[in-house]
Amino acid sequence: MTLQKKATLISSSVAALLTLIKLIIGIASGSVAVLASAVDSVLDMFVSIFNYFAISNAEKPADKTFNYGRGKIEALASVIEGTIITFSGLFLLYQAVKKAYTNESSQYLDISLTVMVISLIITISLVLYLNFVAKKTNNMVIKADALHYKTDVYTNIAVLISLILVNLTNYEIIDAIVGGCIAIFIIYSAFELIKDGVLVLLDRAVDDEIVKGIENIIRTNQRVNTYHLLKTREAGNQTFVDVHLVFDCLITLMDAHRTSDKIEEQIKNLDKKRDWVITIHMDPYDDSIINEEK
Repeated sequence: MTLQKKATLISSSVAALLTLIKLIIGIASGSVAVLASAVDSVLDMFVSIFNYFAISNAEKPADKTFNYGRGKIEALASVIEGTIITFSGLFLLYQAVKKAYTNESSQYLDISLTVMVISLIITISLVLYLNFVAKKTNNMVIKADALHYKTDVYTNIAVLISLILVNLTNYEIIDAIVGGCIAIFIIYSAFELIKDGVLVLLDRAVDDEIVKGIENIIRTNQRVNTYHLLKTREAGNQTFVDVHLVFDCLITLMDAHRTSDKIEEQIKNLDKKRDWVITIHMDPYDDSIINEEK
């Protein structure tokens, strides 16, 4: 089992445990803030399970049907996850507004405080683990999962503060305000997940720093006269690079091929964590000029 698959299984298990605890306390206490955290944990569980299947499919090798593999499933999973988080945030915002109007009282505050402290410790530990896996694998789904649970850390802290203040002051409006703020924060966090996923689905180029590194490698090679049609994109853990290199028309095919291989190796060394898929087209002249004239 790969590290990223293991990470999704662990996050699913943790989310299931937190869901059970928070739902029981949230329903029993009547606290919107605790219930908000419980609903978020329910979504965490389903999203983590979905991520497991997304990663499983993304890791399948290319075949006759999917010539470039299924890496974009991860980006699709990120968009779906962000959408689910957005709807959960809207639901929680509704619950907070509803409590502000009805002014329902909270119960079992002492137990709720204990549960939220335990949840906070568990969630922080999970975020540290997911960040470790994300840095090691450069996996978009794991990054999204880590960001998702990072918002849960802030959520749990906010809920703790809310419960303490309600316990000290007996002002139930604090619970509604904190629950509403959590909902808005959840919606805001979901936007980045959706945006990143959509940009990958639209074949956004890789970071400017990587592109500039590729251009520098090509420019500094004395056997290459010029280049054109440099294109980059990402799908899952794969980074695709396509470029046309212009060689002297008198160079042998063997020498041009060796130079291309050297450039490929240099590009791969820019970031050894990436799975590079590099396609180099060798031209005897700059045909981009001819195409522009047409």
